[in-house]
Amino acid sequence: MKLQNNAIIYSLSANKKLGLDVCKNLKTELGGINLLKFPSGEVLASPNSTVRGKQVFIIQSTCPPVNDNLMELLIFIDALKKASAKEINIFIPYFGYARQDRKSKPREPISAKLVANLLNTAGAYRIITFDLHAAQIQGFFDCIEDEMTAIPLLRHAIINDPMVDKSNLVVVSPDHGGVNRARRFAEKLNAPIAIIDKRRNASYQPEVMNLIGDVQNKNCLIVDDMIDSAGSAVAASKALKQFGCKDVFMAATHAILSDPAYDRLVENKPFKKIYVSDSIPLQERFVNNKDINIEVSSLSNLIAKATLAINNDSSLSDAYEEYKDDLVKSN
Repeated sequence: MKLQNNAIIYSLSANKKLGLDVCKNLKTELGGINLLKFPSGEVLASPNSTVRGKQVFIIQSTCPPVNDNLMELLIFIDALKKASAKEINIFIPYFGYARQDRKSKPREPISAKLVANLLNTAGAYRIITFDLHAAQIQGFFDCIEDEMTAIPLLRHAIINDPMVDKSNLVVVSPDHGGVNRARRFAEKLNAPIAIIDKRRNASYQPEVMNLIGDVQNKNCLIVDDMIDSAGSAVAASKALKQFGCKDVFMAATHAILSDPAYDRLVENKPFKKIYVSDSIPLQERFVNNKDINIEVSSLSNLIAKATLAINNDSSLSDAYEEYKDDLVKSN
């Protein structure tokens, strides 16, 4: 398959390199954008060539600075809509506000639904996300919403990494909500799973209460959708070591790494290695940092294949074809 002539791809401020890598895979070029930020902080974003009748693809994570990236995306969608684009498809590799998906106490907003409404109103035809924090967010959209996953990509990196002893591995969910994600990882690794029973105290700090499963003298792989301030990740690693595990690894689709994540990871050295995707560009201080050891796997190939699938009216599941035979053989 090849990209049809009616398609054009844009990448906004959050994922410029990812956008270039996607276009390299597709042997095409990014569409040009007029992007201005005025002294007042207002943004102007518009295409610099005609999009009339075009099938448009945008790549833009709503990662930090979240509100700037979100507004830039909304304004650009509006510009495309008013310029008579036929269809506006948006890859949001990291969907900000996803953790505000319900009312956990009185008078709280459901901000994930609000953001979905804003994207719908702006003119989105289809939203494609990766590993949403909560699956029910798919139902917040009135347009088409496709959720893709980086699990095969990260699992492939681990299977092919000699640093990880796959014969002595336990896949760990850091909480009850991530069990399905951990199981999907464990299936092709032929590994058992363990579950950390975690609570948050009055200050919203994570506290490990118990462990379900056996990690004694095992290597552990913690699997989560994101690593943010690293508080939960460090607490989970410490708990696993208290329960007798050997080395601890982590795989997370979204490397947000907000402060004080850097200090926590450098000081505690909780992981032998961390596997992430480039849904969020890795901050420079984490790149090639031997104290933290992060390996980044690019989503560009998955996004390129998904773009082709949408453009040619075929199934998005075709994007994962190269990973279907990934399997660690049982001893």
